[in-house]
Amino acid sequence: MILTVTPNPALDKVYWVDRLNTEIETPMTRATRSLGWAGGKGINISTFLAHMGLETVAMGFIAGHTGRVIENRVREAGITTSFVWTEGETRTNIAIIEKGREERPIAISELGPHVPEMALRQFLQSYTRLVRRARWVVLGGSLPPGIPSNFYRELLKIAHQHKIKTVVNAAGDALAEALKEQPYLVKPDTRERREICGEPVESDEQIIPVSRRLVSAMGVGAVVVSHRVTSDILITPQEIWDFEAHGVQLVNLVGSEDALLAGMVYQLEKGHSLLDAVEFGMAAGTASAESVEQVCCDPELVRKAREKIRRVRLA
Repeated sequence: MILTVTPNPALDKVYWVDRLNTEIETPMTRATRSLGWAGGKGINISTFLAHMGLETVAMGFIAGHTGRVIENRVREAGITTSFVWTEGETRTNIAIIEKGREERPIAISELGPHVPEMALRQFLQSYTRLVRRARWVVLGGSLPPGIPSNFYRELLKIAHQHKIKTVVNAAGDALAEALKEQPYLVKPDTRERREICGEPVESDEQIIPVSRRLVSAMGVGAVVVSHRVTSDILITPQEIWDFEAHGVQLVNLVGSEDALLAGMVYQLEKGHSLLDAVEFGMAAGTASAESVEQVCCDPELVRKAREKIRRVRLA
């Protein structure tokens, strides 16, 4: 079983527009298409894994009517849920994709409901029970109000007590704390700020030394960092590889990073090498970016997208 934790789930709404109208006093922009999904990093990863036939359990905090919608949609996808309910309302996140600027969607993310200490204790009890059955634990996304910055670190500590491999996709203090527990795989979230633990990662020349320190000084097993819209760099203690998708027709980038990680975990669980896992993950991410769906779960589309992936050893 693969256990995913999304502390701050969301109902993700995506709007496609021909052009954002901002030139008049009271502008109105009409969407040509809109779609909505139960979202959040761990939920998106579980969605892909469930469609690929793997058992997965999704955990997190949800609240209100939106929380009920998310829980129902996640279960409809064949995912077992173990959400903890809190007061308030689960957040709604919005992305606007303008024609011709698909590589730069406008994202608006809510903070999410406050999580009280009682709900946190309930979550830790459920997590401690479920983690014993897991082969992988994937932790991803922002922390809602009320959750301490060392939350992921504590979850990693519990998982590592049971010799379970762990994956973290986070940013800021949550990532900095998690790194202290030496997760197997880290995908820093650099969407809001192009930095890792306060250090800028705007270029390959910055990404590689910063990521090398994570694997050498901090003991992380491997780091994957996005450095262009269709490119990622893999850094391990032994080698560095650049993966790039060629000829991509962007439609919807929302969720493509989660599809990448989901594809990696899927391949690693099936016994494939880390290099092959990143290549497959890139294909899953590319297939998602070329689809209106938040996470493309069509094996044939992923297979075709894999033909676009090239990998080059950098060191």
